[in-house]
Amino acid sequence: MREELLNIIEKEDKKNPYTDYQLAKLLNTKRETITYLRNRLNIPNSMERRKKALVDLMKDILKENRDISERELTKKINEYGFNISRHTARTLKQEIIEMDIKFKIATGDKEDLKKTCKKPLAFENIIGFDGSLKPVIEQAKAAVMYPPNGLHTLLLGPTGVGKSELAQAMYNFKLEVNKDDCNSEFIIFNCADYADNPQLLISQLFGYVKGAYTGAHEDKEGLVEKANGGVLFLDEVHRLPPEGQELLFYLIDKGRFRRLGETDNNRQANLMIIAATTENPDSILLDSFRRRIPMTIELPPLSLRPLNERLEMIVGFMKREANRTKSSIKISNDALKALLLYDCPGNVGQLRSDIQVSCARSFLNHVVNQTKTMEVTINELTITAKKGLLKIPNYRMEIDKLVGTEDLTVYADDEIIEETIKENLYALPNETYSYIERRYKELQKQSINEELINYIIGSEMEEKLERLMNKVKNIVNPIDKKDLSNIVGTEIVNVVEKIIKIAKWKLGVKEDSLYFCLATHLRAAVDRAKKGIFIKNPQLSKIKKEYSREFEVAKEMVNIIEQELNIKFTEDEIGFITMYLRMTTSQDNSMEGRVGVVLISHGNVAAGMAEVANRLLGVNHAKAIEMSLDENPEQALKRAIDLVKRVDEGKGVLLMVDMGSLVTFGDIITKTTGIKTRTISRTDTLMVVDAVRRCILPNANLDEIVESLVGEPKYEKKMGGKQSLPKPKIILTVCITGQGSAKRIQEMVIGIIGEYKEDVTVIPIGVLDENINNIIEEIQRDNEIIAVVGTINPMVKDVPYISIEDIVNGSADTKLKNIMVKEVGFKKAQKNKIINMFHRNTTIFDMDAMSKEDTIKELGHLLYKEGYVLEGFIDAALNREQLGPSFLSEGVALPHADPSFVVEPHIAIGLLKNPIDWSGYKVNLVLLLAINDECMELILELKRFFENDENYNKIIKTKDFKDIEVLFRR
Repeated sequence: MREELLNIIEKEDKKNPYTDYQLAKLLNTKRETITYLRNRLNIPNSMERRKKALVDLMKDILKENRDISERELTKKINEYGFNISRHTARTLKQEIIEMDIKFKIATGDKEDLKKTCKKPLAFENIIGFDGSLKPVIEQAKAAVMYPPNGLHTLLLGPTGVGKSELAQAMYNFKLEVNKDDCNSEFIIFNCADYADNPQLLISQLFGYVKGAYTGAHEDKEGLVEKANGGVLFLDEVHRLPPEGQELLFYLIDKGRFRRLGETDNNRQANLMIIAATTENPDSILLDSFRRRIPMTIELPPLSLRPLNERLEMIVGFMKREANRTKSSIKISNDALKALLLYDCPGNVGQLRSDIQVSCARSFLNHVVNQTKTMEVTINELTITAKKGLLKIPNYRMEIDKLVGTEDLTVYADDEIIEETIKENLYALPNETYSYIERRYKELQKQSINEELINYIIGSEMEEKLERLMNKVKNIVNPIDKKDLSNIVGTEIVNVVEKIIKIAKWKLGVKEDSLYFCLATHLRAAVDRAKKGIFIKNPQLSKIKKEYSREFEVAKEMVNIIEQELNIKFTEDEIGFITMYLRMTTSQDNSMEGRVGVVLISHGNVAAGMAEVANRLLGVNHAKAIEMSLDENPEQALKRAIDLVKRVDEGKGVLLMVDMGSLVTFGDIITKTTGIKTRTISRTDTLMVVDAVRRCILPNANLDEIVESLVGEPKYEKKMGGKQSLPKPKIILTVCITGQGSAKRIQEMVIGIIGEYKEDVTVIPIGVLDENINNIIEEIQRDNEIIAVVGTINPMVKDVPYISIEDIVNGSADTKLKNIMVKEVGFKKAQKNKIINMFHRNTTIFDMDAMSKEDTIKELGHLLYKEGYVLEGFIDAALNREQLGPSFLSEGVALPHADPSFVVEPHIAIGLLKNPIDWSGYKVNLVLLLAINDECMELILELKRFFENDENYNKIIKTKDFKDIEVLFRR
């Protein structure tokens, strides 16, 4: 194959070389094989193989016409036989310009410039200047240093990415590299402020002479004159009218301008223009103006920045608020993770704003409760930021590595302390004891039974001990035993010398970290035993049963300890030493694969169970696939096959499914992939937790796990029972304190469901009632539970849960009524709900719009103004339209955006004065939808409404909002 590959590449079209995928097809092999072989032979990829010829041609074209547009440049290059996109042309053009800049600087005589540029300070305050933004900073430097006054630059990027901050830094850098510019100014002009008044805009930019217009009583210089020798920053340049753009490109070309009202006095100005826009420059700027700005710098959105930079931003913003309030701020671990992961369409600007809101709420609590520090927990975060918690399972390893599991405190005096790795290693054993005591008290206060308390603390403690072992391994390897003697005492070290030999002989332990951990643990244990203080090991039963080999070795070790130190240890203490041994041996076996776990469900069930199991066990092992009710089973099967391939570590994969066709997936996957699978149906959260715990153990066996979980093989691959007649519909209201509170919630629910109360029975139950699971099972025997509402989730399988918080904040209304639509059907109440999604404040009659873009922007602005959507909704709706027009029926368009931008479901109405073109369709009526996942039935009802031509003909003629209400009530 090596010779065949070389032969094909030698004969390929040099202007359009083969990609690895194409080469794989030609050689009938995998793309990965080609990539590996190509790298071994030091053959560049297709883009690199084409680059030299492409760059040479582009240099010749740019030599003839430096101001050629990207569209023309792409067209010319492709005429020579290449096949490239405008993006590729833009990127290469930028590279060539920068190389030219660097060459001219390198051959110049500005020695002081070179010295200064070795360590520029202007950009160091920008987070990511030496990371993800390094290419951006290099471009900015090149633009500023280009003689004589710098290259005019266009900054691109969505709202909040830091365009203004970069422009300011470029000006500061200009002062650094050229001391002669120290008296120059950085002038900011927001084009949006004067977009509707071109004359005023021109007078602001270029100044005016006395008598130029009514009110011009004296000569006045404009911003261009003030920026002479410095930088003029034009923010929101897409709002600059054509007249202003024309005057600017005359200034760029000639270096001359006139004040408003002057006819024969040409003034001189040498300045650098930096413009910024959130829009596509090719569609909103005149070509003649666009061509005169040679440098384009695109800033990435926050979503493309690495998490470590986002953490740095969060700490920086928190630091700013700490200094402002003169108080240290403690950020809970959950809140910190949520801030790191939530979708932030407003980018860095929104992150800063959301942190300010959170700190304001925290400051209020701080003042009212007279606390020592401000505390930002998940409760203080904005609703949008809280959603970041939902993403933790997908980033578990990366996020834990970055911020650990502890809180973070930011101090007002410039000292930031992360309360994690910097703790005293030698105090860890005592800290473990106190942790167990503290957690017991916390969980007992929550009325959790003893068995569950042991399970939770045991899982958490195993994770802490494992982190300790890894920490010791990384920090104190090799261990200085002399130093250790000074800390724990010579007699302890001597005992450990003896017992470690047993561990090495009987278990093959090689880790020096075990030596250290045993010594420090033993010191703490001896001190406690002498005081008569003994701690209960919450995992003792499990340890004796599952780690019997290590437990027997630990008993031998403890016998020696008791003889040498003349002290008596409890069996609980033997359990602790067993755990240290287990951590060491499990690390030795860490290269051995584990049994994979994949949860598959209809609807939103699997991901929640996987998250609970992973969180309880401190792993990211369980993976989930959720199949929507309208998804083709073949598509779900394909996703399942791909996921099983990824999670298999050589020991097979356990599939935990709910019902239906999913039960058959295992056999198909095994036949297709050769990977062994076993399937368990009708799973619940507790079974998932137990399954994951068993699957991550060394020496785990798939068959043994399945048999131990199901108890009897008859449950394996069991299908659902026979179809029965429809059962009465039930909504449960649940409260932890008893039926009294549950009855109050019952009254609220009945009030929300309105006319549906005849179709469903609302039953209150208390969690403290005996045998709550039996009560629920009894209810389910003859009824169908369609929802649970309350203060605590009893985890009824496949039944949606609505919290009391949802009732208080109003979101339960939509959730409950959507459930009723799904279970009972559409009623008049739901039609009224559609009317509630309209409002006269978001309805425009005789809308004078020229394009669909104008329409979406104007209606979107109303939604944003009224608080129905977040900033970024309009851009998201426009981007969605590029994928394909949202056209409902003749004359009606339904543009919409991603639900993540929606605060409250609503529909803005635009009744157009004249029909407009909507990607090939004529549209008279535009309904801009701000909807979420719970609005599907409402949208279907909307569709049914417009299928009636009479409704459409009446609504497009109406001039009164009351007529719209009447039409939808019919």
